[in-house]
Amino acid sequence: MRFLGNIEAKADTKGRAFLPAVFRKVLQASGEENLVLRKDVFESCLVLYPECVWNEQLDLLRQRLNRWDRMQWQIFRQFVSDAEVVTLDANGRFLIPKRYLKLAGIEQELKFIGVDDTIEIWSKDNSEAPFVEPADFDNALQTLMGLDEDR
Repeated sequence: MRFLGNIEAKADTKGRAFLPAVFRKVLQASGEENLVLRKDVFESCLVLYPECVWNEQLDLLRQRLNRWDRMQWQIFRQFVSDAEVVTLDANGRFLIPKRYLKLAGIEQELKFIGVDDTIEIWSKDNSEAPFVEPADFDNALQTLMGLDEDR
């Protein structure tokens, strides 16, 4: 399951937004019905996980934790408690709870960004934050891919 795209949208006054059709098609093709919404750990955005991806992430996190280590269990508890299951209505709309909108600084204008197996939701005003400066992008990608070593 791969989500690609950078799509502007609006939430209504109740916090409902339409999941872009291109993302809905990916979900439908994979048979996913539920999504899990959570504030990103590092950025001021929200992340929508298809339920199967969320479950994989939870399994991976749990495997790395010692249930008998208080701090590790608190981290797990916080990670899980900050998440909420969301479902799309018949029109492809879902509710973004007000507390999540506030956490991400989203008012009405937002941007959906497909990031591999998840979908990020950014405030339109802050949607350039997750990207490397264009002038640095090619060098960073080249370094990441190890192409500097081959020259």
